[in-house]
Amino acid sequence: MHDFYLHKGKRKILVEYLRDKVGISDENVLKAIGEVPRHLFIESIFQDFAYEDRAFPIAAHQTISHPSTVAEQTELLEIKSGEKILEIGTGCGYQTAVLLKMNALVYTIERQKELFDFSKKKLREMNFHPKFQSFGDGFSGLPEFAPFDKILVTCGAETLPTALLKQLEIGGKMVIPLGKTDEQILHRFTKISETEYEKEQFGIYKFVPMLGDTNS
Repeated sequence: MHDFYLHKGKRKILVEYLRDKVGISDENVLKAIGEVPRHLFIESIFQDFAYEDRAFPIAAHQTISHPSTVAEQTELLEIKSGEKILEIGTGCGYQTAVLLKMNALVYTIERQKELFDFSKKKLREMNFHPKFQSFGDGFSGLPEFAPFDKILVTCGAETLPTALLKQLEIGGKMVIPLGKTDEQILHRFTKISETEYEKEQFGIYKFVPMLGDTNS
């Protein structure tokens, strides 16, 4: 696995794009994206384009999100060092690595066995170590490790998974795309009390669908 000056230079250009054109202002998010080698999480045929703001196909008919989407979702979480974060949809592990670079304690779930195996191996090879990595149903979350400071859902749900909201700490935030499969609205829920949540919306996106159960 190689991460050359060429790749680092391209990441620097990507970070400048995210700051100047997309409007990302959280320097910790930008620093993490500037340090995580995205090209190592995708197939070699796409690696020359890894630092363009594009999504690419990965295993199990899934995709790695646009860098701008990763940055926007991560910024909305308002992550602080040492926070306990539940990620739904490990995918190839790129978003997981960004969270870990921000010194978060990451618990992550993937329902596609092929992606679970790939991301577990890839993260270990690159010296990224989630607190817990699970093959399972994201709708259920990880109640045995709850509560979480933040929850990030990287796939689009048609309905709000209330089981996940219950696993949030009071004052915690969940970022999730909600809507039909053709497009979703990115939401942020802040848990005010055990029964009250503040809801915010942040534009239209297109994510792969959030599915229940597991695909082995």
